[in-house]
Amino acid sequence: MQKTENTNNIITWRMPAEWEEHQATLLSFPHEGRDWPGKFGAIQWAFVEIIRKVAQYEPVILIVKSKEHQAKVLEMLNRAHANVSAISFIECDTNRNWMRDSGPIIVKDGNKRQALKFGFNGWAKYPNYRKDLKIPGKVAEFLGIDLIEVKHKGRPVVLEGGAIDVNGCGTLLTTEECLLSKEVQVRNPGFTKEDYETVFYKYLGITKVIWLSEGIQGDDTHGHVDDIARFVNPNTIIACTENEEGDYNHKKLAINLEILQNSQLQDGSRPEIVKLPMPGRINFEDMRLPASYINFLILNNCVLVPTFNDKNDYKAIGIVNELFPERDVIGINATDLIWGLGTIHCLSHEIVK
Repeated sequence: MQKTENTNNIITWRMPAEWEEHQATLLSFPHEGRDWPGKFGAIQWAFVEIIRKVAQYEPVILIVKSKEHQAKVLEMLNRAHANVSAISFIECDTNRNWMRDSGPIIVKDGNKRQALKFGFNGWAKYPNYRKDLKIPGKVAEFLGIDLIEVKHKGRPVVLEGGAIDVNGCGTLLTTEECLLSKEVQVRNPGFTKEDYETVFYKYLGITKVIWLSEGIQGDDTHGHVDDIARFVNPNTIIACTENEEGDYNHKKLAINLEILQNSQLQDGSRPEIVKLPMPGRINFEDMRLPASYINFLILNNCVLVPTFNDKNDYKAIGIVNELFPERDVIGINATDLIWGLGTIHCLSHEIVK
C-alpha cells in the first residue's frame, strides 16, 4: 500500500546502517548497454560475478525486464555456477540499473519496516528515468511492506541513496555540491540546509548532518558522498585522500578531510577518521572516470571492494579488511563497470531485515 506522507510520530523511524543485518541485496540486471557503450557484453558477465559473490553471503533480489530476460540471466548465472536458489526475481522494465539511487530506502521502527520512495529525476541530468520511478513500489510490494512517498512543503523530495550515508544512530553524511547547488543538477530548487535536515529528521531519524564540500572529478552525479566518505561503524568514517598534489582531487578531498576531522556525531563525540587512498587516474575516451575504493558494498559477513588493476588496490583492500575483521573482504574488478560512472555500491541497495 502506498501512502503520501506518514504523520504519525515519524521520528520513531530510523534509517539503519549498511552493516546491519540484511534480508537481501537489491540488484538490477542490465538489458541494454546505454550506460556502458561498447562494453555491454563484458558488463553482463561483470554483473554475473557480482551476483555470484553476493549470493554466497545473502539472498539477492534481482530486477529483470521480462520473463524472457529472466531466462537469459538464469542461463548465465547457471553457467557461472551461481547459487540461483538464493536469487528472487522482480519483473520491471527500467531505464537504468543504479539501485542505490532509484531503489527504496528501508527504515525501521523496532522490528517494523517501511519503504521510502524519494523522487528520482535522473540525477537532474538525464531525461529518460520514468521507468525507474516504478522500482520502489515493485520492491515494497515484493517485501509486503508499506511504501511512503517522501514530501516536504507539499512536494516530492528528490534524493538518491548515493547522496547520503548514515551510521544508524542519527548521523548522516552528504555533500553541499550534490544537494545545495543552485545551477548544476539541481534536485530540489529552493531547498536549503534546513529543508534537507528537516526531511532527514522526519523520515530517517537523523539528528546530526555532516555537510562535506564536493565530490570527485568525473562524478556524473555532481557530488555523491559514496565515492568520498562512508561510515564503517557508528563512530568511524573512512575518507578518500589523494596524495598527488597536482591531481584535481587533491584539494577537494583535503577540504573534506578537514571537515570530517572537525565534525561531531549525534552525541557530540568526534568520529575516528581513517584515510583511504584513491586509485590512479583512469581515463577513457575524452573523460576521467570516477574510480573510488569507497564505493564498496557491505554484505552479511562480507565486504566487496571495487578494484581497478592499480598499485593501490592491495592497500585499499588491506585497510578495509582491518576495519571489518569479522567479515570477508573481497576485491571485485571494476575496470569495466566504472565506464558506467559507478561501481558496486551504486548498483546495489541493501534490504535490511
